[in-house]
Amino acid sequence: MANGDPAMEEPIEEARFSDLCGAEISLQRRSFSESCREFSISCPKVSLWAITVHTCGVWLIAYGLFTITENTMVLSSAIFVTILGLLFYLHFVKIDQETLLVIGSLGVQMTSFYASGKESTNFIEIGKVKDIVINEAIYMQKVIYYLCILLRDPLDPNGVSEVVPVFKCSKPRLDCLVEVYKSCQEILGQEKTP
Repeated sequence: MANGDPAMEEPIEEARFSDLCGAEISLQRRSFSESCREFSISCPKVSLWAITVHTCGVWLIAYGLFTITENTMVLSSAIFVTILGLLFYLHFVKIDQETLLVIGSLGVQMTSFYASGKESTNFIEIGKVKDIVINEAIYMQKVIYYLCILLRDPLDPNGVSEVVPVFKCSKPRLDCLVEVYKSCQEILGQEKTP
């Protein structure tokens, strides 16, 4: 990959799944070696229609207040609030892609790519990882599943000190999580065998 030779690049496997709300997401898998794999989930992009509807709604309410109060500050405030709200949403809330990189001898890296271009990365050393599991939770009167990393308790080798959820924003369904889980267990299994 470093020399630009297409024969050296690892093929990317892509599969389509859906998230908990039914929106389509894509899972990209890339295997760099037997003990190094990357999983990327691409979330639905920002909907221009939804942004337009919300912006028009705020501006119509502001215009209604303007006709009652005849104060131009109401319109200026509405424009200011919608611009700041959109920037906040794109930079701190809307995630376009979440990536899980598992390197058997080194650790696990989780990266979130925001719609504004910002990246957020969290790295966990392999010595701190007890296991990667699919957990279940009750959410809005239904059972959902999520992938999580169990961290070792430094005081109790059999205990778990923390549970770190993976793919928090994309919220893939169980069929997608099983694909990632199996590959992670293959890598962790190689590390456990002498």
